[in-house]
Amino acid sequence: MAEFVFAYHGGKMPETEAEQKALMARWQEWMGGLGDALVNPGAPVGKSWTVSASGAEEGGGANPISGYSLVRADSMQAALDMARGCPHLDHGTVEVAEAMQM
Repeated sequence: MAEFVFAYHGGKMPETEAEQKALMARWQEWMGGLGDALVNPGAPVGKSWTVSASGAEEGGGANPISGYSLVRADSMQAALDMARGCPHLDHGTVEVAEAMQM
């Protein structure tokens, strides 16, 4: 079974405490539904920097990540099916990539 990174792009913080609680409940429900497939629930991330051989640039590039999770699935299709239920899709996108074994 392979591991897959879910990289979250876009999104915004809810404006009210009630919206925050409702969103957190949706995330907890979705993550709970993943069961043992959820390897690491991850976290939101702050502003990112892009590091290259010529230096570091603030801003995270053209499509900076806003968070991540790590799941285990039998195939890319199975991982994509898991991502389709993610609450982040209400206001952003989820990039799915296999974590290659080294």
